[in-house]
Amino acid sequence: MGENYQVGQNETRVQEFILLTFTGSLHLRIFIFPLFLIMYILAISGNLAIIILVLSNGRLHTVMYYLLCNLSFLEIWYTTTTIPKTLPVLLGRSQSISFTGCLLQMYFSYSFGCIEYFLLAIMAYDRYVAICHPLRYNTIMDISLSGKLAVSSWLGGFIILSAPAFLIARLSFCGPNVINHFLCSVDAWIVLSCSETHAIEMAIFLIAVFVIFSSFSVTLLSYIYIVSTILHISSTNSLQKAFSTCSSHFAVVVIWYGSTIFLFVKPSKSRSLETTKTVNILNIIVTPVLNPFIYTLRNKEVREAFRSSLHLK
Repeated sequence: MGENYQVGQNETRVQEFILLTFTGSLHLRIFIFPLFLIMYILAISGNLAIIILVLSNGRLHTVMYYLLCNLSFLEIWYTTTTIPKTLPVLLGRSQSISFTGCLLQMYFSYSFGCIEYFLLAIMAYDRYVAICHPLRYNTIMDISLSGKLAVSSWLGGFIILSAPAFLIARLSFCGPNVINHFLCSVDAWIVLSCSETHAIEMAIFLIAVFVIFSSFSVTLLSYIYIVSTILHISSTNSLQKAFSTCSSHFAVVVIWYGSTIFLFVKPSKSRSLETTKTVNILNIIVTPVLNPFIYTLRNKEVREAFRSSLHLK
């Protein structure tokens, strides 16, 4: 693979990597290919449908659904950072990815992950205000504040990963350039690098702790107050309405946190890449597929808006 390296006076620099996707025969990868393709199509179409439904239905022009549109838009880009490249690789084609392309894929996928943590925390706070302070909701969570919070989430996710991306870009690769994964991840680069990676591992760990702890704290406190308020509601109808407004978001929170904490907290050489690949499937493919169905099936307003759109057609 001489073309994969650039030879300088004192060093050899990898110019591209080879993605192996999953270990096993070509027949196994061909079997996996349609599953990935179907889930990718479902993720894109499902989240796009949510965005179109919210934008086209006046009853859904509220802060809650504005934030949901942000989440759906994020999911589209989050899964698109990796799956279009993974599909041909599964068929044994275009297995190479440039150094820059791999770095960009890694940067955007981790940035989108951070943004999702922030958005879910904002959505939890929105539900807290709606349920615990209903009379002040329109004053506190107006479209201006929600817009600022959403923009801050997007900017924060991109900015916070800039420093580790710079450090990762400076890693040296003196040996193999084969990545035992279906995407470019920090784990894979750490395994292949011949540089000292302690600083990068520590930077990623600290960022993960900050992002997860801060977003989880807001989410947890919001739901503690929500549950406390719900338990004091005597009216059955009010209780059902309060539960309906936050159950979809809570389900998404559980799925997202369950599948990502493992990936963000400790990227190291000791972790099994096979295990990492399995968890990556959950948060990059499965979660974006499930989110639209969760919000559609568990949210009465979205179901009614969907039925209304179908009836108009």
